[in-house]
Amino acid sequence: MLSCKDVSVLLSRACDQDLSWRTRLAIRLHLLYCRGCARFERQLQFLRAAAGRLAQMDILPDGAKLSASARDRIRAALRRN
Repeated sequence: MLSCKDVSVLLSRACDQDLSWRTRLAIRLHLLYCRGCARFERQLQFLRAAAGRLAQMDILPDGAKLSASARDRIRAALRRN
């Protein structure tokens, strides 16, 4: 049985990589009885959707635009991490 700490790490990891079907099943079973982890999953989904919408807007919150080179540097840094 997975702990809440394990599930939170795996949910975060699932944003960037595919998990095995067994791991996904274990997470789903945990989420059936753990409201805190289910809430954390919804928060991750919300943040991912919000970041996607912001990326589509191609602007910073204050209205300043990023240069193409700045966007490339940020993307490269995110990929490294």
